[in-house]
Amino acid sequence: MNTQVVAQSFAEAFNAGDLEKVAGYLAEDFRFSGPTPQPLGAREWLGMTQALRAAFPDIQYNLRILSVEGNKVATTTQMTGTHTGVLDLTPMGLGVIPPTGKSFSNPKEHGEAVIEGGKIVSIRVESAEGGGLEGILRQIGVQPPTD
Repeated sequence: MNTQVVAQSFAEAFNAGDLEKVAGYLAEDFRFSGPTPQPLGAREWLGMTQALRAAFPDIQYNLRILSVEGNKVATTTQMTGTHTGVLDLTPMGLGVIPPTGKSFSNPKEHGEAVIEGGKIVSIRVESAEGGGLEGILRQIGVQPPTD
């Protein structure tokens, strides 16, 4: 599968919330970095994504592909959602956050995915001011931890 097809198929599955299909596109040594307190492996990233979907059932990632050059894919995401479910971030050491009923709308964030052998080996997101997990927490009224 070429880079464009992998990227497009991943984006469609991700936006649709098909995490089983999404997991199939991730390399064993997958790394996600940027708007999280520390880089995440595939299992941790999928867990965080699943936790966000449970807490924000209407979550929209709005993942868009801007360009594909070689094995690198430039993207944007802009997440929105309403906190109507429990947000369990205990795997990240942030505890459980009960529903607040508050909505969030993060700024557009740019990212880059690297695809090798038909699998995504990394996703790096450039944290925008007020974005990422910290932005979500602030908008739903939760004080993010400080380092």
